[in-house]
Formats: sequence, structure tokens, C-alpha cells
Amino acid sequence: MVDERTWSIAELAEEYGVTLRTIRFYEEQGLLTPARNGTRRIFADGDRVRLGLVLRGKRLGFPLDEIKKIIGMYDAEPGEVGQLRYLLDQIEQRRAELEQRRRDIDATLSDLVELERRCRADLDRLAG
Repeated sequence: MVDERTWSIAELAEEYGVTLRTIRFYEEQGLLTPARNGTRRIFADGDRVRLGLVLRGKRLGFPLDEIKKIIGMYDAEPGEVGQLRYLLDQIEQRRAELEQRRRDIDATLSDLVELERRCRADLDRLAG
């Protein structure tokens, strides 16, 4: 029998560039379930993969409750197919939110350009 590779909390923190506190928080939220040897946490490959998924989800702007739901769907009904369908729906919603935010930012930048142009014209008129 081959022993499965395990990681300490420090090793995972270093690998993913996060703090020990971040990993402990994800554990408290039920996203990671390391084994224990006394007070020492022992992370298996599944925890390592889940941590990567959590961090990717956070980078993409998903809230933790959605990330937890998506990850949890893999092992529950309706399984991987349901998980993927749900994830695709969430991706579509997130993309729509980001595209709206981009339009809002573009409009704000345009407003700032116009305001700056008017301020400079007023300054030139008053100084000249």
C-alpha cells in the first residue's frame, strides 16, 4: 500500500501564497477538512485541490457560500453533471456582472474626461 502524500498547513500556505490564518478560516467554514494529529493539521490531496478551487473562485469574484456550494455538489446529488451546470450558470451571471461593471467604469471615465476638459477650459478663461 502506498501512503498518500500529505501537507502541513505551512506547506499549503507557502504553495498557494496565503496566510495560515486564511487556511484556518477556510477550515472553519467547512471548505477544508484536514485530519488531526494532536493539534497538528494534516492535509490530504483532496484538501489541497479544494484550497486551489476556493482560491480560484475567490479570484473570479465568487462569494464563499457559492464556492462552498459548488465544491459540495461534486460529492452530492446531482453529482458532477449538476455541479458543472450550476457552475456554468454562475459563470454566466458573474460575467454579466463584470461586463456591466466595465460599462459603468467606461461611462465614469468618459464623464471624468469631459469634466476635466471643462475645468481646464474654465481655468484657461479665468487665468487668461
